[in-house]
Amino acid sequence: VCGVDVRGGAPGTRETDLLDPVNLVEKVHAIYIGGGSAFGLDGASGVMKYLEEKRIGFDTGIIRVPIVPGAIIFDLGVGSPFVRPDKEMGYRACLNAKDEFSKQGNIGAGAGCTVGKAFGMGQCMKAGLGIESIKVGELIVGALAVVNAFGDIVDPETNSIIAGALSPDKKSFLNTEEFIIHGNVKETPFKNTTIGVVATNAKLTKAMAKRVAMMAQDGIARTIRPAHTMFDGDTVFALSTGEVEEDVSRIGIIAAKMLEKAIVNAVKNADSLFGITAYKDLKNFRESNPCNISKEN
Repeated sequence: VCGVDVRGGAPGTRETDLLDPVNLVEKVHAIYIGGGSAFGLDGASGVMKYLEEKRIGFDTGIIRVPIVPGAIIFDLGVGSPFVRPDKEMGYRACLNAKDEFSKQGNIGAGAGCTVGKAFGMGQCMKAGLGIESIKVGELIVGALAVVNAFGDIVDPETNSIIAGALSPDKKSFLNTEEFIIHGNVKETPFKNTTIGVVATNAKLTKAMAKRVAMMAQDGIARTIRPAHTMFDGDTVFALSTGEVEEDVSRIGIIAAKMLEKAIVNAVKNADSLFGITAYKDLKNFRESNPCNISKEN
């Protein structure tokens, strides 16, 4: 069972209308996340091909149709804009899929992720893919985040910016939110999106899954400043495997927390690429010049 909440102003999605609780199909067979902007949606066709070969899909009475909702990020400003996910890549990703997954940072859809783009790509920072999960009693909630935000990334535990728009000399953070409030940021052509997938073993209906996805968006709002802008395509999927009974509000609260941590992990595990500065590169100036949001405001 899957629900979705699309809150950004520039989304790139497929099969998300199908997830509305009033619509027919109850279950999905995969979630696709990729780079490459709208071109990258082609990768989901490879996922469908793989599932069809396994005879997995919604039974229409004529053929089984795999249900593969998905979303993409705009990362064409990193590396060649002509290198994009396609059907073959999506198929190969399925062949290489593993039950155990622990890699974070510059992997998969996180390869071209950047954050803090209010002043252009020359002052942004590298981000990537992050994961986090928790088990509380019999309840399991996990989150995956692909972080490609217009805004800065704030660690809620310290209320400090850990990645974002850098000063021209790259020795300090600019605090995008404050610059926008005071009218010092003009419209930017660079597109952005943070995609989250939260999953639980709790029993959920489509309506409940949508509520969990909506609540999980709080994790984006707590870590990305600003979030859900016209420049972002922020989208969160919520998945349920339907094994244990649990209160939907509790699941949503935990899901938001896990997504929050996954976003921070996506930044902290990213490596510099094509000269784009990463969190790991800034250890010295972070310690001497912490950008604490509460102090600045």
